Amino acid sequence: MRPVLRPYRPEDCPVLAELFYQTVHGVCHRDYTPEQLDAWADGQVDLAAWDLSFQAHTTLVAEWDGVIVGFADLRQDGYLDRLYVHRDYQGRGIATTLLDALPGATLTHASLTARTFLERRGWQAVREQQVERHGVKLTNFVMMRRVADARL
Repeated sequence: MRPVLRPYRPEDCPVLAELFYQTVHGVCHRDYTPEQLDAWADGQVDLAAWDLSFQAHTTLVAEWDGVIVGFADLRQDGYLDRLYVHRDYQGRGIATTLLDALPGATLTHASLTARTFLERRGWQAVREQQVERHGVKLTNFVMMRRVADARL
């Protein structure tokens, strides 16, 4: 079975915010401390701001048997802003399907958790960096997709 991708709809926003929270806390705990996870995803998403950004970007929603299981959004300049797959649906090719559907993605800031996934798909870590969220530092990586791999 493969995920079904569709364009984002504003009514998806609360579900995507919850999926984001569950994914960060349920998948990234191997790479980040509980304090870092709470700073990254505190459960207090500004839904109006997220909706505006989803509508301004190319945003795809992945469904599995009618259930929203992932999403990704791409800015017009090629920046992959978000790519998340629900913790209960990891390892089913959903993130790959979303990424493949956004061939213009050439730059992102990837978590420790996402780095290996992206490297296996032709992305390179340009540099490691520390970002601050709610006064807590988190490590992530500026990553670029090689142009030959971007299928522009």
